[in-house]
Amino acid sequence: MEVDSSVNTYLQTQQRQAPSELAHYFAEFEDLYERKIWHQLTGLVEKFINIPEAAPYRVGIYTEFVRDWQKHMNKVKLVLFALAAARQFDSIPEAVNFMQKISEQVDQPDSQDAFALAQLETAHFRLLLNDLDATRESLEKCQKMIEKFDSVDPVIYASFYRVCADYYKAKAAFGQYYKNALLLLACINVDELSVEDRVQRAYDLAIAALLSDSIYNFGDLLSHPILNALHDTEHAWMVTLLLAFNSGDIGKFESLTGNLQKQPLLMQQEAFLQQKIRLMALIESMFRQQGTGTHKVSFASVSAETKVPVDEIEHLIMKALSLGLIRGGIDQVDQQITVQWVQPRYLGKEQIKSLADRLAQWEERVKATSLQMSQTAPELFN
Repeated sequence: MEVDSSVNTYLQTQQRQAPSELAHYFAEFEDLYERKIWHQLTGLVEKFINIPEAAPYRVGIYTEFVRDWQKHMNKVKLVLFALAAARQFDSIPEAVNFMQKISEQVDQPDSQDAFALAQLETAHFRLLLNDLDATRESLEKCQKMIEKFDSVDPVIYASFYRVCADYYKAKAAFGQYYKNALLLLACINVDELSVEDRVQRAYDLAIAALLSDSIYNFGDLLSHPILNALHDTEHAWMVTLLLAFNSGDIGKFESLTGNLQKQPLLMQQEAFLQQKIRLMALIESMFRQQGTGTHKVSFASVSAETKVPVDEIEHLIMKALSLGLIRGGIDQVDQQITVQWVQPRYLGKEQIKSLADRLAQWEERVKATSLQMSQTAPELFN
């Protein structure tokens, strides 16, 4: 490939006009381009476009420079460079059309991974236009493609889970958003996100955990460093609220209800949150009861723990059973519940202490049983 003089002109012009902290990149671009060292040039362009101050140059870098030698680069990188440019467009429809052309360009047998990535990012722009049907169709298509790949670049998984999460957020499907948002965080370096992005992701995850009717175990979120982003912000109370739910602390929840008005979604779902905290309180109560060796619990005891009237306890327990939060049975005559299993979940400091106490109690019962057996049947221990 002959070196294009127009490319040199562009690079030299930018080298003169760019601020000093960016100008040297254009000089290095020109050097590597003239020597046709494509791999190193690709890496340097990738580094450059990820510099926040380089945002105004991303469109020009792609249109005036990258397109000239794109056949020599990894096609996934090509899509990422094009995406960086598309994100600078003022018009979202223009970005959709641009990324669609990139998709067609990389739709080759040996670059189907890049094609999937381009399709996903096109779908994301369509989602910004509220075209939910087209977004869903693209996600379904790309999922089938990705499942057939022998290996998948983490950037493609990250794109897939990000678009899925944003799609389910738009649909207010809290459980699905929660799952895909956490999978996204597993594919990226959280520290590379901007402070604003970390706060928004943590906030959205907290909302989803609270409002999902299928999530009663907050362990994945409470143990994830993303939640630290909410500390020292106006949303810090959300962490306290999550911890209150996780431990079934109704008193703590009620002390925080004044904050619900800060978030319309939580305010609208207050009745649901009231029921959910009582289910969490039931789980916590059953967890503690198992530690005492007691598997039968009276409705009156559950009522005291959950602050639910005795005549409504059966409905609460049936709800917990149907959700798979506990396993057991109900004795309507004696008004008792027999609990055989409680859903595992994240343990806070107090809950870990409770578990330690349970283990200590179990140890004492084993010792007592052993002593009793040695006294009643000493021949077994000889």
